[in-house]
Amino acid sequence: MFKAKVKILNPGDPKRFFEEDFSVDTGALYSLVPEDRLQAIGVEPLHSIDLVPADGRRDRRLFGEALFTLQQLNETFTCPVVFGPKDSLYLLATTALENFGVEADPANQKLKSVVAIIGGFRASRSMKM
Repeated sequence: MFKAKVKILNPGDPKRFFEEDFSVDTGALYSLVPEDRLQAIGVEPLHSIDLVPADGRRDRRLFGEALFTLQQLNETFTCPVVFGPKDSLYLLATTALENFGVEADPANQKLKSVVAIIGGFRASRSMKM
């Protein structure tokens, strides 16, 4: 794993936000943020979901949406987020990476653009590094 700087914003009030270094985790489907940090900026859960953390046990956690800004791209997208336990890690997971059109490059410890194929049309972005 490597880290990426992410700003998390309240979708209803983007002036309420925080920034944190997130571990890029391509083995996780949904990004994870400690629930107290999300609650502090007023992000409300939409519902709860069942999930299986890396330790293999089953858990039920609150689930919602927040605005994510990747510092590397200076772009913002709405991403699904799991409300993690108070002392949990900050994980940037697969669905967020897909939203931004990037993939993890662990050898160089950075995010890199991917070529997307949509209905036979290829698209890519140029990234500022």
